[in-house]
Formats: sequence, C-alpha cells, structure tokens
Amino acid sequence: MKAELTLPEELTRAIVEGVTERLIPLLSGIVTREPVPEVFDKKSLAGYLKVSESTLSKLVSNKQIPHFKVAHGQSGSVRFYRRDIERWIMRQTIRDVNETRERDKERLREVRRTG
Repeated sequence: MKAELTLPEELTRAIVEGVTERLIPLLSGIVTREPVPEVFDKKSLAGYLKVSESTLSKLVSNKQIPHFKVAHGQSGSVRFYRRDIERWIMRQTIRDVNETRERDKERLREVRRTG
C-alpha cells in the first residue's frame, strides 16, 4: 500500500525555508572553522585552552608549560608549539589518573591496616 501526500506549494516553501534557516548557521560553523595553528601566541593559546591570559602567564613564569621566547631576550614574546602543548595536555591528564590510582591504593592499604 502506497500513500502520497501533496502539500500546497506555499507550505512546502515555508518548510524548506525553516530547515535552511536552521541548518545554515550549523553548517557555516563547520565550514568556516579555522585550523589550529602550529604555533600559538599567548592570546590564541589562552583561547584554545579556555583559560585566562593571566593563568597562562603564571604557568609560563613557573615553567609549568612548554614555551619559547621570540627575540628581545628575557622580555621576548612568548610562543607555544602546538605539538608541545598537545603532549603537555596528555601528561597532565595521565598524571591526574596516576595520582588518583596512587591515592586509591593508599586508602586501600589504610583500610586493610585498620580493618
């Protein structure tokens, strides 16, 4: 059994316009998304990591994040290689998992001692 539905042209046009209106913003975000740069400056890395520039400056000052300086000696502009940042992110994640495992093992030892 086959059923057909014929919609008035005005309704069909309204549906197409509604769908198009909702899809274009979604698709344009995908198409126009900028590629991740190979080298970040402080502002772009802060945006990429979704942290403030002052947080990033503290990480740099404390040598807690890989970076390099461009010219001007000690007061040079700070830059970050994407590959170094990606490795740094992985190390942070792995370290947190390992720290959690160690804490769990220590708690288990304590429970066994006092148990």
